[in-house]
Amino acid sequence: MDFNGFDRPDRPAQAGSLPAGSRSVKVMIAGGFGTGKTTMVRSVSDIKPLTTEETLTRASVDVDHLVGVAEKNETTVSLDFGRIGLNEELVLYLFGTPGQERFWFLWNGLFKGALGAVVLVDTRRLASSFRAIEEMERQDVPFVIALNVFPDSREHPVEEIRDALDIPDHIPVVACDARDRTSSRDVLIALIRHLKERSAPALEAAR
Repeated sequence: MDFNGFDRPDRPAQAGSLPAGSRSVKVMIAGGFGTGKTTMVRSVSDIKPLTTEETLTRASVDVDHLVGVAEKNETTVSLDFGRIGLNEELVLYLFGTPGQERFWFLWNGLFKGALGAVVLVDTRRLASSFRAIEEMERQDVPFVIALNVFPDSREHPVEEIRDALDIPDHIPVVACDARDRTSSRDVLIALIRHLKERSAPALEAAR
């Protein structure tokens, strides 16, 4: 995959049909329950995103743990889908995973063919994203950590969060606001940069 020029703002991709010669990449947006996955897909997608959110009911009270997200009234039950063109040559297809444990069985199918992933983390509830990080490592999917800043989030140094999540130094950890298109786009650019850096040694060894 050639990522040259992927982050050049002077060559925006069009929101319509894919330009001739463009490359498409499947990217996962993962994380725990209520970390902002659907919000990120909605904010950054060039097209109207496909979402599968359903209203939370009293029946799910003992199933979906709402500690820290008591105001949440909808939840993804299958996947979210969106698309963003980073330039005329590179288009990302975004697949948001469901965060609740009862829907984790869907993850294996969703991750097939994914080149990389963003793991969204709510710093108020770090444990909610442990499972997503473990899944990235199990399936050997390159990923970056995106710290979604909520209005009542306490400010923590990035390295403190890295240590708490036991994230190796080579994996990028960045702060973001999943509601903001530019901020979400910057996270995706960080992921593509990470993928490019990972692929460089392999390409060099193949020469």
